Amino acid sequence: MPWKGEKDPYKIWLSEIILQQTRVEQGLKYYERFLEAFPTIHSLATAPEKKVFKLWEGLGYYTRCRNLIAAAKFISVEKKGQFPNTYEEIKALKGIGPYTAAAIASFAFNLPYAVVDGNVQRVIARILGIHTPVDTTQGKKLFASLAGDLLDKRKPGVYNQAIMDFGATVCKPMAPLCHDCFFKKSCYAFSKNQVKTLPVKEKETIVKKRWLYYLVLTYQDNLLIRQRTQKDIWQGLYEFLPVETEREENTTSVITRAVEQYQLSANNMKLISVSAKITQQLTHQLITGRFIKLTLAQKPRLGKEWRWIPAHKLEQYPFPVFINLYLKSPNV
Repeated sequence: MPWKGEKDPYKIWLSEIILQQTRVEQGLKYYERFLEAFPTIHSLATAPEKKVFKLWEGLGYYTRCRNLIAAAKFISVEKKGQFPNTYEEIKALKGIGPYTAAAIASFAFNLPYAVVDGNVQRVIARILGIHTPVDTTQGKKLFASLAGDLLDKRKPGVYNQAIMDFGATVCKPMAPLCHDCFFKKSCYAFSKNQVKTLPVKEKETIVKKRWLYYLVLTYQDNLLIRQRTQKDIWQGLYEFLPVETEREENTTSVITRAVEQYQLSANNMKLISVSAKITQQLTHQLITGRFIKLTLAQKPRLGKEWRWIPAHKLEQYPFPVFINLYLKSPNV
């Protein structure tokens, strides 16, 4: 990976933010695109936010992108483009927690801070036989303490990268390479046949199910969109006219809801098409819905957040994966 052995804190920071909640295979192309578009912190800080979000499109967890922009602007203006070089200053940046701060501090500045991610927790739990759940307050403190004790203070960057890589390639979550592992004689989990049960997690992820319908309103080859500003999924991205329901509903019911919610004129619209059912699985939410395309005889009166754009300019705006699945479908 191009960020292996990297000493530039900007590049390390960018790679770490992109790889949060993202597989390396997927994150690599985004990392390369970002560096090509924004080779310096100043270029990222001064870029139009719409352009940054468009490049981020498809990565999900858009809070990361908003924090990335905010931190870049802070470094560019307040720090004159100089990346902070102490753990506490790095950790104070928007969107950076203990893990990312330790990664940047150790990789870029060789500071003695242990990186504690899922890979590190798994290696420690299995080899030392730690049954304290990793997702509890007690567990987080314990694993952070153990990781700190094990850290090679002389070469923290090399050590952190090594244990993370070991967890990712040998001590894997599924099908670990135990029989080829040089820790197999001293590994608690291997000797006790507990590889599959360690590390322990206490909490079960609860997935919220949401029904989200979109009215794709067209007027003289223009489409109606707005930017999502509420503190919810996809904040900062664009969308069509949304109608959220508690359960699956038919097209007529959805249009009726939209007419009431947005004070539209039912006589002013003509149904063009209804998409197939579309689903997107997020970490804690399952989004399901359809897209209902309507043509209007005249523009409705809506708030200032709404804008009409030519259909051919849609690709310039960042949309969530859910909407892009519709836009890229053959019948749009």
